Amino acid sequence: MTDLEALVRLCPPPNPAMHINWNGIEATLGMPVPEDYKALADRYGPGTFYDYLTLYHPHGPTEYVNLTGPMPARIRAQLRTDYDRGTHPVPYDPDHLFACGVTGNGEYLFWITDPVTDSSRWRIAVNEARGPRWFTYDGTLTGFLVSVLTGETRVPQFPSDLLEIPRTFTPSHPVLLKPQPYEGRAPGRVDTAILRAWARENGYDVPSRGRIPPEILKAWDDSHNH
Repeated sequence: MTDLEALVRLCPPPNPAMHINWNGIEATLGMPVPEDYKALADRYGPGTFYDYLTLYHPHGPTEYVNLTGPMPARIRAQLRTDYDRGTHPVPYDPDHLFACGVTGNGEYLFWITDPVTDSSRWRIAVNEARGPRWFTYDGTLTGFLVSVLTGETRVPQFPSDLLEIPRTFTPSHPVLLKPQPYEGRAPGRVDTAILRAWARENGYDVPSRGRIPPEILKAWDDSHNH
């Protein structure tokens, strides 16, 4: 059984497979994309596993979760600053770290792109949102998901109760161009993973799961109504 087959059994995708133009995506990124990720992104589309793990996707509905958007470069630039200044212990050269996902608590998932020309040998790294710890998984992104979601691999940065919530994959949906006021908002109108990513990027302390504070919802509405 392949890792993708194991993942589908563990957490069935809700939608038919996509057909992504990977040649165009790789040309835009200027680098190859691992074959396991191509199959994963095609099969699941953009969305979030277990209401916690959001993978960047070529069709991610906002810049905060789009594989070809600005986030990987922004994150790499911050890592480069930390690496050069010794602010935080970054265990790899930031030039070999490409962000490919984010958690509800603010950790980032990275491909370790070494060697650059052979994506089949790329490993996975996870940083700590508010601390110095890093975790490395010696395998593919799909293998990492299967290992974490079956409990075989324990990532210290992830919440201890991660596997206690239902096994779900929640598709991402396009954000409303003109959001409704935050009071009385209909649930599910804005993808919560996107909103949490936006909040963290803009300096808000947002919980990894559960209710999003009204002040953050209001800030989102104010930002996206202008």
